Amino acid sequence: MTYPTISHLIESLTGFFIPLPIQTFGFFIVLAFITGAYFIKAGFLKLEKEKIFTPISVKNTKNKMEIFFDYFINGLMAFFFGYKIIYIQQNYSLFSESPQSVLLSHEGNIVIGLGCLVTSVIYIYYINKKIEPKTIQILPSQLSWNFMFVAAISGIIGAKLFAVLEDIPYLLQNPISALFSFSGLTFYGGLIIGTICVILYAKKHQISIPRLADVFAPALILAYGIGRLGCHFSGDGDWGIISNMSNKPFLFPDWFWGYNFPHNVIETGVKIEDCIGKYCHELPYLVYPTSLYEASFGIIAFLFLWYLKKYIATPGILFCIYLILNGLERFLIEFIRVTDKYNILGLELTQAQVIAILLMITGSVGVFYLKKKKNLNEFI
Repeated sequence: MTYPTISHLIESLTGFFIPLPIQTFGFFIVLAFITGAYFIKAGFLKLEKEKIFTPISVKNTKNKMEIFFDYFINGLMAFFFGYKIIYIQQNYSLFSESPQSVLLSHEGNIVIGLGCLVTSVIYIYYINKKIEPKTIQILPSQLSWNFMFVAAISGIIGAKLFAVLEDIPYLLQNPISALFSFSGLTFYGGLIIGTICVILYAKKHQISIPRLADVFAPALILAYGIGRLGCHFSGDGDWGIISNMSNKPFLFPDWFWGYNFPHNVIETGVKIEDCIGKYCHELPYLVYPTSLYEASFGIIAFLFLWYLKKYIATPGILFCIYLILNGLERFLIEFIRVTDKYNILGLELTQAQVIAILLMITGSVGVFYLKKKKNLNEFI
C-alpha cells in the first residue's frame, strides 16, 4: 500500500486519521539519517576501543567566520520559528495537509519573529562570553552526530541540486516547487556533495579519511535502502517501466513484480473510483517497484559490508567495495527505471549509469591500489 503521509499510515493501522504534518518520504529520510548516525558512532567506538582512533585536540573557541554563521543560522531559524508559529497554529489543518505551502508562504507575525531573533542573539552572546579559551581533548565518536549533520545538510542540498539540473524546464516553469519540494532527490548528487563536505570536516579535525570512509560505508548503504523505502511507500514517482507479469518468478508475490501505486503522493495516473480528496490517483498499469528492489539491495549490502569489515585490515578497501556495489546496483536498476537516457559514445545511458560506471571504476582501482600499497609496505 502507498501512504502519502504518516497520517495515512496511522489510519491504515488503527482506523483513526490523526492530522500530522509529516510526509512519508520525509519521515523515512529522517529515519535513514538517524540509523546511519547510530552505526557511524558504533564504528567510531570500535576504532577507539582498538586504539586506532585517539583523542583529538581542539580549541573550544570560534573564529570570526564561525561566530558570524553561529549568529546568522541560529538567528534566521529563530526568526523563522517566531514568524510562523502562530500562523501554523491558526492554520493547522492546512499545515498538516501541505506543510510546504504554509512554510513557504509570506504569512506570519513579524513582531514575534523579531522577538525570537533578538532572544536568540542575546542567548548566543552570553553562551560565547562564558567560554574560556582553551584546548580540550575529545573523542572522534563525540563528533559522530556532527559528521551526520554535515552529511545530511550537504547531501540533501547536493541531491536537490542534481535533481533540479536533471529537469531544467520544470525549474524554469515552477522554481519554488522545484527547489523546495520534499520529493525529487538524486542520490548521487547527495553522495558527491556530501562526501566532499565530510572530507573537509574530517581534515579540519585531523581524522584519517580512509578509516572514516570505512566507517561510513555500511551506514551509507543502509541509509540508502531506508530512504528507498520512503520512495516506495510514498509513491514519489521513483518507479520502473511497465512490468511483464508473465515473466514473474514463481516465488515472487505479485506486488513485488508489478505495482500501480494507489494514492501516490505526486497524484499521477487515473482517478481512483469513490476516492474523495487528495491523493486519489493510481497508475493505470503495473510497473516494477524499483525503489523496493533498491531498498532490499541496500539492506542486504549493509549486512554484507558489516560482516566483511571484520576481515579487512587495510583502511579504505571497505569503502571501495561499497562504491563497486553501489555502482553495480544502480547501473543495473536503471535499465528498468523510468528516467531520461542520453546517447553517450553510441550507448543509451542515463546520468546515473554514467556516474555508476565511474564509481565502479574508482572502487576497483582503489582496491587494486590499496592492496598493492599494503603489499609493497610489507615487503619494504
